[in-house]
Amino acid sequence: MDVKIHLPNAEATLELGIFLANRVKKMPNPPSLLLQGDLGSGKTTLVRGFVESLPGSEMAEVSSPSFNIFNLYPTTPPVAHFDLYRLEDMPPDDSLFEQLEDPETITIIEWIQFLDRELWPEEALFIVWTPSEAGRELTFHAMGKTASTLVQAVAQEREQQ
Repeated sequence: MDVKIHLPNAEATLELGIFLANRVKKMPNPPSLLLQGDLGSGKTTLVRGFVESLPGSEMAEVSSPSFNIFNLYPTTPPVAHFDLYRLEDMPPDDSLFEQLEDPETITIIEWIQFLDRELWPEEALFIVWTPSEAGRELTFHAMGKTASTLVQAVAQEREQQ
């Protein structure tokens, strides 16, 4: 099941991040969030809304981890935020796979297209950003049963707006 939504601005992107965090933090073995979009499309803004809505976020400064590859935020649950932009044509280090295997940590990966598809987690919400005339269009692809539940929640929320 795929769902498409329109985000008109950064505020709507932050709100979507908050919405996703409120759903994901309640899930046992939450899906990873896999983000694909151009520079400046709003991926890190979504992560900021997500992380800042979790307990412990006052100790987290959300930024794009493009230079250090990943940030681990001390939230509850913890969030591992990866940015694979600088890894084009190179394999990531083991820290990515360690975080993906940790059921206590929510893993968010920006620039997922730079990771071989065969290495993607089985349970994930894959979100693709595309530019539009006013804002961004997002397409949500569910990979796995838990992610399907999350995509259905996004679809229901959009229907109510």
